[in-house]
Order: sequence, then structure tokens, then C-alpha cells
Amino acid sequence: MSSEENKNEGSAEDSTAGATGESDEKSSSDDLPSFLQGLLARLGISKPGDTEQEPEHEQVLEEVTFEGIAKYIQTEKCRRIVTMAGAGISTAAGIPDFRSPGSGLYDNLQQYNLPYPEAIFEIGFFHSNPEPFFKLSKELYPGNFKPTTSHYFIRLLHEKGLLLRHYTQNIDTLERLAGVPGEQLVEAHGTFYTAHCLKCRKMYTQDWIKNEILADNLPTCEKDNCDGVVKPDIVFFGESLPERFSSCVSKALKYREETTGHSVRPNFVRLERGAASEM
Repeated sequence: MSSEENKNEGSAEDSTAGATGESDEKSSSDDLPSFLQGLLARLGISKPGDTEQEPEHEQVLEEVTFEGIAKYIQTEKCRRIVTMAGAGISTAAGIPDFRSPGSGLYDNLQQYNLPYPEAIFEIGFFHSNPEPFFKLSKELYPGNFKPTTSHYFIRLLHEKGLLLRHYTQNIDTLERLAGVPGEQLVEAHGTFYTAHCLKCRKMYTQDWIKNEILADNLPTCEKDNCDGVVKPDIVFFGESLPERFSSCVSKALKYREETTGHSVRPNFVRLERGAASEM
């Protein structure tokens, strides 16, 4: 599958509720892939009343608590940890999420005179009017916030030699600030850490674009005969996810298939506002 085919079509939160039209009484576990049901059963978090578990596998966690997780990490069985993070680990640092009523980012964009809140992160709108995004970026720019305990926990896993990969939806670079090496990061929605000219693709450093943004300049390419806008390498609605994301996911699924015998077919979609659809 090419990188253009590996695309992300938005969040499930906008598309799954009521999509099937089936009864609310149906068990949520019935909709899960079999391999995921088995994983939940092994973790000891299958729904009460579920009888179909995987008896051939031992239960991984003694109890579904922080203590239970800590005990498992301390065993010799736990050696290749993959962590995944979303907005929740950064809200504790003071960075707003997108949709929380009142405090969410989309509820506080009136000053930018947008046609609708999500437009500030749409690539089409950015091409025609990039100024609102850069004004917002000045308020939210990485460096204005400090990593949280969760970020330092991920670094601790790395320092102990236990971290295989950390996947994050966050673009704030707090994992990097906490000391997690870039080679162990998969920034699924991109990052402020690097930037590129949209016209000639010349790469710019975080320090360069940060200075431009904080000086209230429209970041413009410095290459001769190029006047393209320089955009941080974060994924806007309508853009493909980074190639590193699809590459690392494919490698992880291949490793799982080789070591467990279970095959998983990933769905790569494009980041879009609204409903999600499989590619």
C-alpha cells in the first residue's frame, strides 16, 4: 500500500454512535474483532457475563489497577512495551483539548472569525488564509508548557530498556521535551518539531519557525525564488498521516503475526472532519 493510500478519515467519535441502528442492548464486546476480545480477556477486563474467552492463554494482569500494571512491568515477561497517548496526558500540562465544552479549543476561537471552528486546522482553509493558525500557534506553541508525570513515565520506560515504541496523537512535542528519543516516537498527527515549505519542501527547524511565529511573522520560505508558506509538520484535516506512522504500524502488526500467529488487517484512512470511512 502506498503512502497516498495510507490515509486517515477522522475520529470515530463523530461516526460510530447509532451508525448500525442495532439495539443498545447488544453487548459492546460483540462488535470487537476476535483478537481484541481475546486481548481484553487476557487482561482480565472482559465484560461481566462474557463466556467466550481464550482459555489457552494465561491472564496477563492480576488486577486491572495501576498496581497490577506495575507488577506486570516488573516481571521478566514484560520487555517490549508499546505506549499510546492522546490529548489527556497533555491537558494536565495546561494544553486544551479540542472538544471539551467551555474549555476545549473549538469553543474558544471566536477571535479568529472562522467559518466554523475546525477550519483553523483544515489544509484547504490554511492555503487560503494561514494567519489564524499562526496566531493560535503563538498561544499554544511548544515550550510554553512542561511535560507531565505521564510523559516522564514514558521516558522512564525508555531508560529501563522497556520501551519499544510510543505512539502519540499529540503535536506538542512534550514527549521529546521529557527526554523520549525521536526514534522511539511515532507522532501520528505530526509534530511542531519540524516544518516544511509548502511550495519547495525545504525543511526548517523548530527554532526557526518558533522565532517567526513568536515575532508575529508569516513564516515564509527563505529559498531563492520561493515565497511559499512554511508550515509545521502537523497533520491538518485533509492531509495524509505521516509515512512513519503507517510503516511502524505495519512492522508492529507483522511482528505480532510472526510471534502469535494472529493476523490483523490495518485500516489506514485520511484525517477528515466528520464521519470516518475505511480505505
